[in-house]
Amino acid sequence: MIDLPTDLPAELVPLSWLIGVWEGSGVIDYEADGTHYAGEFAHRVSFSHDGGSYLNYSASAWLIGDDGERTPLLAEMGYWRLGRDATPSDPGPALLPASAPAVVRTADDIEKLRTPEGGFGIEVSLVRADGMSELYIGHVSGPRIDMATDAVVRTAGAKPYTAATRMYGLVDSHLLWAWDIAALGSPLASHASARLAKAE
Repeated sequence: MIDLPTDLPAELVPLSWLIGVWEGSGVIDYEADGTHYAGEFAHRVSFSHDGGSYLNYSASAWLIGDDGERTPLLAEMGYWRLGRDATPSDPGPALLPASAPAVVRTADDIEKLRTPEGGFGIEVSLVRADGMSELYIGHVSGPRIDMATDAVVRTAGAKPYTAATRMYGLVDSHLLWAWDIAALGSPLASHASARLAKAE
């Protein structure tokens, strides 16, 4: 059973099932540049909110060795929000304040953002410790999210990585996800998946 917060801004309600800390394990299975990457990893994901119109996100993963030792694999953080046009009542860009009074959006306002397919558009900005930054565009429909990279930016020293898709779903009170990538010269293909439980 998932307890949903009742004090959220209306814009976060479609994403509210993500909120919390999730822990579990997953598997890597990816072929690139003549190498087959495979293994099991431990994973911890956190979605939180601070009253804004977005969710804060952070995730870490560790490769699990045969001896049970954990080796760091991934550290990423970012922001998840419903897709909508910025208005004068929104702050930004950068530190610029809003040029109009703040607007408290209602459930009716958010309902107007619903897509013809019945879900909501989402925008996800992620940055990883390996020098990658990704902008995902996608949609949330009930307890499922599908998204694909709209832009990938990497530092000069980062490994080749050009595109990705991610899927998240709530199944039997577990957060399941799958991540496909195009990396190291290989086309978009299945890369990793995990099953996470809500941490107490």
